Amino acid sequence: MLIRAFLFATGIFAWTFAEYAIHGWLGHRYRTFATPLHAVHHQDPRAVFTVGAWIPVTVVTLAATAIFGNHPEVYALGGLVCGFVLYEIIHYRIHFARPVNSVEAQLRTRHLAHHLRAPDRIFGVTTALWDRTFGTEPSPAQRCRHEREVRGYPILTGPSNWRRAFTITVRWR
Repeated sequence: MLIRAFLFATGIFAWTFAEYAIHGWLGHRYRTFATPLHAVHHQDPRAVFTVGAWIPVTVVTLAATAIFGNHPEVYALGGLVCGFVLYEIIHYRIHFARPVNSVEAQLRTRHLAHHLRAPDRIFGVTTALWDRTFGTEPSPAQRCRHEREVRGYPILTGPSNWRRAFTITVRWR
């Protein structure tokens, strides 16, 4: 049981690196298939960048569970998927909801600083760990200035593309 809990936690931690790599390298640094998709999110933050990933993530998770059952490595995959789900919730709340605590407020100002002041930096949405590791974290003075400048930015209103993606999925059935 302890090994499975460790593998699940390892999967969540691995997601934080995948998040940084997808956002920072595939979305910004290098020109990839993800770059134009992510650019749409920067032009209109209501456009959820990862909405197209939900179907393949679900299929892979269900297939791995069906094929491998209760195998310990499935727990690592579960942690990775859980990290992705938590990221989606946090990222959505950053743009569409008022922070309910100081952690959410900090994540919001950090991410808005990326959107509005430093699009070539601050790639971690759920953690600053990989920005610090790879040198994309602004200096403390720059970060404070950016965060001060975006603090009053309004919460987004109106629908995101989540509703549209869900409607398309439901209509397809």
